[in-house]
Amino acid sequence: MADEGYLRFFPYDAPYENQHEAMDRIYNSLAREQDVLFEGACGTGKTLSALVPALEYARETGKTVVITTNVHQQMRQFIAEARAITRKEPIRAVVFKGKRSMCHIDVGYEECQVLRDTTREYVETEQDREQLEDRQQELLEASQSGEEGAAEARSAVMDELETLGDDLADLESNVCEHYYNNLTADTSEFFSWLFADVRTPDDVYDYAEQRKLCGYELLKEGMEGVDLVVCNYHHLLDPMIREQFFRWLDRDPEDIIVAFDEAHNIEDAARKHASKTLTQNTLDQALDELEDADDPRKQPAKNVIGAFRRALENVLDDNLSYGEKKRIKENWKDVTIANDDRRDDLTLAFLQQYSGQGISQDLEQAQALGAALDQTYEDNYKNGDTTTRQECQTLQAARFIALWMEEGAKGGQHPVLSVRRNEQTNEVYARAELYTCIPQQVTRTLFEEVHASILMSATLRPFDVFEDVVGLEDPATMAYGLQFPEANRRTFAVETPALFSSERDNPETQAEIADVLRDAIRMTPGNTLVFFPSYSEAERYFGMVNGTVDAKLFRDEPGQSVEEMRKAFSSHDHAALFTSLWGTLTEGVSFDGNDARSVVVVGVPYPHLNDRMEAVQAAYDAAFSDRGRDAGWEYAVEIPTVRKTRQALGRVIRSPEDFGVRALVDKRYTEAARRDMGKYSVRGTFPPEERSEMLDIAPDKLKFAMLNFYGDMDAWGPDGPPAP
Repeated sequence: MADEGYLRFFPYDAPYENQHEAMDRIYNSLAREQDVLFEGACGTGKTLSALVPALEYARETGKTVVITTNVHQQMRQFIAEARAITRKEPIRAVVFKGKRSMCHIDVGYEECQVLRDTTREYVETEQDREQLEDRQQELLEASQSGEEGAAEARSAVMDELETLGDDLADLESNVCEHYYNNLTADTSEFFSWLFADVRTPDDVYDYAEQRKLCGYELLKEGMEGVDLVVCNYHHLLDPMIREQFFRWLDRDPEDIIVAFDEAHNIEDAARKHASKTLTQNTLDQALDELEDADDPRKQPAKNVIGAFRRALENVLDDNLSYGEKKRIKENWKDVTIANDDRRDDLTLAFLQQYSGQGISQDLEQAQALGAALDQTYEDNYKNGDTTTRQECQTLQAARFIALWMEEGAKGGQHPVLSVRRNEQTNEVYARAELYTCIPQQVTRTLFEEVHASILMSATLRPFDVFEDVVGLEDPATMAYGLQFPEANRRTFAVETPALFSSERDNPETQAEIADVLRDAIRMTPGNTLVFFPSYSEAERYFGMVNGTVDAKLFRDEPGQSVEEMRKAFSSHDHAALFTSLWGTLTEGVSFDGNDARSVVVVGVPYPHLNDRMEAVQAAYDAAFSDRGRDAGWEYAVEIPTVRKTRQALGRVIRSPEDFGVRALVDKRYTEAARRDMGKYSVRGTFPPEERSEMLDIAPDKLKFAMLNFYGDMDAWGPDGPPAP
């Protein structure tokens, strides 16, 4: 057992009972170098339950804790908790964001890298010049006093000074003023300020901007050996960024303790980091680049890149008619090219289009030429011959094509062709993508490298599935349900028809669901969140319900600001917000009290079963065929969908005093469906304690059940409840 010394990092009076237990188990797991899967409902205090024992163990063993999330609201919560901790037990903490969001002159990564190198060289040259100027003065005095050889030595030094002056003139056009000041100013005041509290990236940016410093580079310098780092997922999930990140910390991976919040999102995030893409535009730019190249490797490079470009266009033309092309919009649309019994259509077309001495040899030559061109671009920028750092499109194209040919047929990799319309030019263009189906191809290495990891979320179960998906071996597992009074909540499974795709357009079913929504909104003494399987379904029922209830209705759409929508919605006393369960409002967004008194989930919001999802199912079936279950469907579709549904239900009941109703509108959620609908029932996928709270109810009885519940909560104002 832990000695509970970790409580020195607990910033409040005393932890909850389950929180205390969780901290003790996490501390002991870290001592065993064991990963932790930690599911905790709202109110469990997951962040502190992980941070407190991790900081204690790290302090005892000389390690660093890295806590990460991909949800902005959670990032703010981490900062608040870290500030509370450091007021009780001082810690050195850094909050880290990507370079682009902190750059004072708004340049890309490659250009920034060259600017840094040039600026560093400029400062070193200045220092050399200062030393030579001092030497020149000494020799001047020596020559004036008649010292033999001093005049000749001074002349040589003057020549060298002239050369250094020319060097500085060549470099000065590519010097970053902010980074120059980092290198030449006394920055000790910055680090005193940085570690006096827990500073946000915006704090650091503002501090540095006022003093013409580079806050991002100063942060990197200040990360060495800190107690705690707060960062985004990509700092850990991208292998190249992770390697640099740990180097900035001056820690080996085994000296890092990683805590992932909202860990149910790792699956999708890992896929995005692992997948590789190449657009038609990059291929065109590479071919233009090769036209200007004066190198014998030019023709081999054109052989492979030109053939891949023609293949891309041919496959697109074969799969899309002229009319279909006219209907393409700004968002990427996938075109199926994978085959069950042979390589994908794009690879086959590439092999048909290619002519040369051999694809492997030509790709090798193309990559070598690309690397040489890329070095030339860097030298040109560094020497001041160009004002921007040009990126080598040949190198990008050749590397992708080589990866496509080598990895495209391997298990877990799915070749995809996508198409979209350019808003500026109105032209339709394509993109090839190697889509990674199995997240553990990215995550397993991370979990094997670090000392231990803590993965926490309100929706991780079933644990065995999560372990398979991300590649964990024998982690410690713990789950804590809602700690708030059960009397303060009701969860209803409403027996409307099952919203299979064939049923969604049934007018009678639509009318029944619209009536349920009207009842739920009317009988809620506050605001109602309504989630649907898609934005189109949200739009449909918004149109049916809007104007038929005495409440302000909002409809969320893709691309809208989450925070602006939340504020507008919460500013009303009686409103309803219609949105997609696959949107951004299901997690990391707080609705307190009347801001969201009831939540309704309409249907079982399975994701769109497209080509990618089918590939993921097939990959899971192949990888986990020994599990004795339909791994493809469960791992890829049903369990992620129920996790999303549970996240949506978690938008209400946010504190011990809070109360509310959660309604699941589809008979597949009912207990009766477990008996009558077999595999179509989803109730069994919920954790046992959540299933036990679900009450089956007829659609026309929901309004009475809500009326009674909110009456028991004394939630109605002086005017009393509406008539049922």
